[in-house]
Amino acid sequence: MFKHILLATDGSEASAHAASIAVGLARTHGAKLTALYVADPYPYIGVGEVNPMGYQAYAAAAQQLASQAHAQVDALCKQGGAAVELQARLVEDVTASSGIVQTAENEGADLIVLGSHGRTGIARLMLGSVATKVVAESHVPVLVAR
Repeated sequence: MFKHILLATDGSEASAHAASIAVGLARTHGAKLTALYVADPYPYIGVGEVNPMGYQAYAAAAQQLASQAHAQVDALCKQGGAAVELQARLVEDVTASSGIVQTAENEGADLIVLGSHGRTGIARLMLGSVATKVVAESHVPVLVAR
């Protein structure tokens, strides 16, 4: 049924749960799995002098976090039954929801899997929800793991 699954991962506990679901689905359907880490744009506020070291540190940290998140997914793909074909991707300088939706469309994914932190009330209003935005914006089916 599924040929290409896009997993949005940030290395959190919620995305680790989503990763186990995505790997299981990919294994069951013989699908290719793309693990996507989206690094938000650099939070430059435009006040004072520009500090290139700040951006370089931010970009290096994003690449390190992406590498750790991808390693977690890779380990899941290699354990258990048949190995799952994994493609690791890092997208930078876009919001998480836009990066996930755009990558799913560009890669031809037929399912997006992502975790939800399950925030409610004021926390959800203040922090927003990447999962909610992806569900609202995506033309590709989305599976949200809580």
